[in-house]
Amino acid sequence: MLLVIDAGNTNVVFAVFDGEVLKGQWRIHTDARRTADEYGVWLTQVMEHGGISPEKIKGAILASVVPQALFDLRQLARRYFHTELLVIGDPRLKIKTGIGVKIDNPAEIGADRLVNAAAAWKRYKQALIVVDFGTATTFDIVSGEGDYIGGIIAPGVNLSLDALQRAAAKLPNVAIQPPAKVIGTNTVGAMQSGIYYGYVGLVEGIVARIKKEYGKSMKVIATGGLSPLYAKACAAIEALEPDLTIWGLKEIFEMNK
Repeated sequence: MLLVIDAGNTNVVFAVFDGEVLKGQWRIHTDARRTADEYGVWLTQVMEHGGISPEKIKGAILASVVPQALFDLRQLARRYFHTELLVIGDPRLKIKTGIGVKIDNPAEIGADRLVNAAAAWKRYKQALIVVDFGTATTFDIVSGEGDYIGGIIAPGVNLSLDALQRAAAKLPNVAIQPPAKVIGTNTVGAMQSGIYYGYVGLVEGIVARIKKEYGKSMKVIATGGLSPLYAKACAAIEALEPDLTIWGLKEIFEMNK
């Protein structure tokens, strides 16, 4: 079995694959101070609760945008699963991803964004825009030749809502969900409409500009935790792949094992 780890700014997602079968997936809040033992005790317990024996893990791969967590995640793999962690972006390794990287400084690309682009290219083999609804809302562009050629980074949905609530003392906490109507007739409805349709408009507007600049047909893929919520209302989104990152990590591991 393979352990896949996607360490993001908000959550660390762990998944276990048995061949082509996703056996389980769990997430924990990202905390750079969390130790390998804290990860290990929690993770082995939830795995066993899901009927997965930690002893069956024979490999592990990581994409991380939190450098401070790397040491303890490496120790987690060694101490609890007796395997070395394959780290996307490790400068000591020449990791094959299945795509080229043609940007000003290839070392700058986030590991999760590279994995998403590689996984999307493997599935669709055409020019792509991958929209990831995570801590940041990112747009990653893959050319029709299978090269990562750039992207866009915008504040994430939750990040924008948190900033709004902090800055305006009288505004309440609200859930991110489609409002009953666009025009809010109370504070909660107005906030929900702004955060929901505001990001629908952001995605549709940016996608239109990318397509105009690229000048050729492109397919738009959505991924990330909030992608199912926004795919319903966003006409620009053509395919939904909420678990694109963990499947992409699995595929890259197989390419390099």
